[in-house]
Amino acid sequence: MDGVLIDSHPAHGLAWRRFLATIGRNVDDQHLEYILEGRRRDEILRHFLGDLSQERLAEYGRQKDLFFQESFQDVQLSRGVGQFLDALMNAGLKIGMATSASSRRTRNTLDLLDLRRKFFTVVTGDDVPHGKPDPAVYRLASQRMNVSPENLLALEDAPCGVQAAKNAGIRCIGVSSNGHAESLSKAGADRVIRDFCGLSVETLLHLWHNITEPQVCGLEQA
Repeated sequence: MDGVLIDSHPAHGLAWRRFLATIGRNVDDQHLEYILEGRRRDEILRHFLGDLSQERLAEYGRQKDLFFQESFQDVQLSRGVGQFLDALMNAGLKIGMATSASSRRTRNTLDLLDLRRKFFTVVTGDDVPHGKPDPAVYRLASQRMNVSPENLLALEDAPCGVQAAKNAGIRCIGVSSNGHAESLSKAGADRVIRDFCGLSVETLLHLWHNITEPQVCGLEQA
């Protein structure tokens, strides 16, 4: 979801900065990268604050989400995503979401952007015991979609997400709108595209069928 379907990283990062500041933790840009790598909220909290009880994790999670909601008006669909999702639906392809975000934030985001109806299934970080790069979230999505991993294609913007998809046996295309094409390739992405602008179903299927060596695809910008 974050960074692929929606351009939420600035708001997401700001929410984490503001929350952590309330408990005396200041986060620099280097540590912010850890936050924006698609990890589960409880993993991020434990990374910065150590071992926490489930009650404290839930409390801190709610506080962080409040900060995110205050910045939500700045969140937009990623470039070309709306047209791309419509094209997939018109082609009769199943679309699933596998995100490390919490169930509550995922539902709120999808509802506010009127996206929920576009997905056959939505798997969140609350549905699995381990977050990305563990493959659990993708394996569960595969099960719920009733599609075997070798017949799925994942689109990811973070190295740990790429690793999760590949660990689940799913081919993966990296989306480098964040400028991290090299790190996505190093993580195992089979192809890397800049964004969704100009990405047709035909082009996507061509990439999927012809994945051999990782490379950056030079799709034209809209």
